[in-house]
Amino acid sequence: MTGRKIQYWVIPPKSNGEFVAGMENVLEIYGLPRNPNIPVIMMDEQPVQLFKETGTPIAATQNHVRRVDYEYEWAGVANIFMFTEPLGCWRRVAVRERKTKVDWILEARILLEEDYPNVEKIILICDNLNTHSLGAFYETLEPNHAGALARRLEIVPTAKPWKLLEHRGKRVVGFDGPVREGTPFRND
Repeated sequence: MTGRKIQYWVIPPKSNGEFVAGMENVLEIYGLPRNPNIPVIMMDEQPVQLFKETGTPIAATQNHVRRVDYEYEWAGVANIFMFTEPLGCWRRVAVRERKTKVDWILEARILLEEDYPNVEKIILICDNLNTHSLGAFYETLEPNHAGALARRLEIVPTAKPWKLLEHRGKRVVGFDGPVREGTPFRND
């Protein structure tokens, strides 16, 4: 090690009109006041590796913390879907085995039919992946059902490179720290 510190940043491209237009669009939506009938929801996905302990942990005592052996067994992968309405202090986390159009549509359907069944429309800010499209509803669901859901969803993709915008979303969403079900969070 050289002892020097490095700070990592997502550096936006120079002279990229698409990036600027996308950034301004998302930032404008972030600044909207809360409308309970048209909520602004942020969505992100994150693949995770699953590990299983191979040994028996040593319980914590007054003199030391719980001790877990560093050896583990790989137990597969999963995909975390996280939806949040920061201004409404609401979030939902779902874990699925894969990250496909079908998985995304199943989660979007839950958002529209179970989480927000009575709203006029949802503005959904999410990364710009080929799985995140209104067309995916028609590829996955019966046409009438697909159309009914698609009419209630406005997808707003984050700008490319999307990570610059996602940083704020992830911080609000909770990927940078522990997520505890039922605890309120601040949108500051």
